[in-house]
This record gives sequence, structure tokens and C-alpha cells, in this order.
Amino acid sequence: MPSLDPISEFRTAWLPHVSDEGLARITELLDRASPLLIHGAFTKAIPMGCLATHIAWNDCRTCHLEHEAGVMWLSKVASLNPATSSLVQAWDEGGVSNFALRSALLAECWAERDHRNGITTRESEEQTCPC
Repeated sequence: MPSLDPISEFRTAWLPHVSDEGLARITELLDRASPLLIHGAFTKAIPMGCLATHIAWNDCRTCHLEHEAGVMWLSKVASLNPATSSLVQAWDEGGVSNFALRSALLAECWAERDHRNGITTRESEEQTCPC
């Protein structure tokens, strides 16, 4: 199966598995072009991590992990191969400094947030898991 473009992969393979807390965190980091959001590695020194790592640190299934959190979240939660993920590859090339990629990811985050805000309160509470 041909790989998806990075934004399509983010929308279809990442976002359905991202916790509300993870979505809020990466939205904030992308919006601010935060230096805590790195590329070229999953983590450098905590609290510096890539997209997947920040998502993982804000997910009850992987928040207890440190340096391996992003890899484990991608492989076990999102069922993606970190080595072949088109988004991981695109992010590793430029990260936050790739304005077009960062802007497109941020737009997807806002769209997902808006979509989730349309979910009833009870459904939203059932999807939230505390770390």
C-alpha cells in the first residue's frame, strides 16, 4: 500500500488516537513554534520531544514512558511503523522550521478540536482518560 502524504496520515492515522490532552499539547506547541517540539529524534532531553512523543506523554496509555513514549504510542496505539511513517519522515526533515508543514498540521489540529467540541458531553467524558 502506498504511503499517505504526511497531512493525510496525520488526519486519518494519528488524530483518531490522540487524547484530548495530547491534541491540546501539540496544538499549543505547533502554534507557538515551541523549541520543545524537536525533529530528527523522538526525544533529546525531557521535556523536548517530537510530535509523537508529546502526544504520548499526554496519553494515559503511554504517559508513564519517557524516551520511548513516542515510538510506543505510534506502534502500539496508532498501529503505525515509526520507520515508515510519512509524517515522521516529513517532520524529521524540517520540524517546526517547515512553516508549510507546521501550518497544515496546526490547521488539522484546530479542525479536530472543533470536531471534538461537537461531541456530546457524555461521549467526551468517556474518551478522556486521566494520567
